[in-house]
Amino acid sequence: MKQLRQVLLVDDNPADVGLAREALAGGRHQSHISNVPDGEEAMAFLRRAGQYANAVRPDLVILDLNLPKKDGRAVLAEAKADTDLRTIPVVVFSTSRSMLDIGGSYELGANCYVSKPGNLDDYFLAVQSIEEFWFGCASLPRKEE
Repeated sequence: MKQLRQVLLVDDNPADVGLAREALAGGRHQSHISNVPDGEEAMAFLRRAGQYANAVRPDLVILDLNLPKKDGRAVLAEAKADTDLRTIPVVVFSTSRSMLDIGGSYELGANCYVSKPGNLDDYFLAVQSIEEFWFGCASLPRKEE
């Protein structure tokens, strides 16, 4: 049986989390979606610390930039500096269309930057396109547990 792909969705906006979950559930690829609302919890999840000790290593991180406690830029920099985490693809999914945010994200090691669309149909299409590329086209490393 094919193992479910694991997605870590890092976003503090419950509406965006719900939409992303719905879009992924309606996509072609089966995945298990975990969600954390801030950057500190994202790093705890990725490092399997505290309440996340039994968390499964994600195959993909979808990361918002503007987060409480530790922003997405800090999460991205920390994850990409960690030899155990750097191979996990991180897609920045943010409302920002600022060239400073886009360029800065790539400089910090983002694998992709997607601006959140303003309308529902385009939002679903964007999330499903992320899923299709990373789980349908790209070859991802799988770390043995």
